Amino acid sequence: MRILLFIGLFLFGWNVAYVQELKTGADQPEQYLPLLTGKKIGLVVNHTSRVGDRHLLDFLLYEKIDVQKIFCPEHGFRGDADAGEFITDQTDAATGLPVISLYGDNKKPTPAQFQELDLIVFDIQDVGVRFYTYLSTLHYVMEACAENRLPLLVLDRPNPNGDYVAGPVLKPAFKSFVGMHPIPVVHGCTLGELAGMINGEGWLNGGATCELTVIPVKNYTHQSRYSLPVKPSPNLPTDLSVRLYPSLCFFEATQVSIGRGTLFPFQVIGYPDPTFGDFQFTPESLAGMAKMPLHEGRVCYGEDLRESCLNHRFSLKYFLKYRQLFAVEGDFLSSERWFNLLAGTDQLLADIRAGKTLEEIEASWKPELEEYLSIRRNYLLYLDEPCQK
Repeated sequence: MRILLFIGLFLFGWNVAYVQELKTGADQPEQYLPLLTGKKIGLVVNHTSRVGDRHLLDFLLYEKIDVQKIFCPEHGFRGDADAGEFITDQTDAATGLPVISLYGDNKKPTPAQFQELDLIVFDIQDVGVRFYTYLSTLHYVMEACAENRLPLLVLDRPNPNGDYVAGPVLKPAFKSFVGMHPIPVVHGCTLGELAGMINGEGWLNGGATCELTVIPVKNYTHQSRYSLPVKPSPNLPTDLSVRLYPSLCFFEATQVSIGRGTLFPFQVIGYPDPTFGDFQFTPESLAGMAKMPLHEGRVCYGEDLRESCLNHRFSLKYFLKYRQLFAVEGDFLSSERWFNLLAGTDQLLADIRAGKTLEEIEASWKPELEEYLSIRRNYLLYLDEPCQK
């Protein structure tokens, strides 16, 4: 059996570090419990914050750690709110602790919300894409920690898209909550590494830095294969959806559906026109996944990507293909501003309108990606730098 395992690893190119037991930051309590004992703690967590099969909150309370408050990002503490859904403050029914939304009235913790706390713990599973907003929440938490002189402890987790970097680098004019830093669409970092980069590059307000400690993932490299044990948000339910997400998210600014309102979001592409393909799906409102999805109740025609390879990397090929199916851009693109915010630049859309090929567009990213990779090397916590696409 062991011989067969290693033959499989050789054939599929899996890194040996994957065979060794990966331990997330949270799964190494011996590294961080001594830092928390005797202090009043604020947790920035959601449903992905696990120590084995237990939620980090439950684990810390069992260990007699004085957790005072919970802060939660987009999708809420339980991870069941739709994309962009306003999240209100609440009380955790199981513990009675206050749950403060960082995707509601404020995205940055206020001084009052940090009052009487001694240390903030951040533990959320990311997917390694610039416009996935858990990174933006980390930025604002770091900024609040710097301003309120509170130390921040990041319990790091693997990046399921951490084996490469790709896409345009964000320009300052397009900074928003779906892109706050001059990094590419697929940035090839864990949140722990990005926290170091945010500090080191002076990206916090006024160039401030926060007191940062990161508990790295044990036995992890950027070539490790990592299957997420808990879906990171309602519409990324599978490993494949996580790998396709950076490529398909640009369709969110168009009239083309990527499966919101189905049980396989970010794994299909379609539009209510039979000439678009043989595969059919019908978006419907689904509790905890999609409220009033695009083309609700209408049959969409297109393609099923669920047989795609899990090694899928960011590509514009799908976007360019479906753009060509529309005679008029206005029938395809529903929000130019939203597309530019996701891209982090208006140059990409200009290149598409100019009729540049996929190869020409990707080649135009190379100088900035090389510069980014040079910066990124300064903040790596793990071996095996991802390659550039």
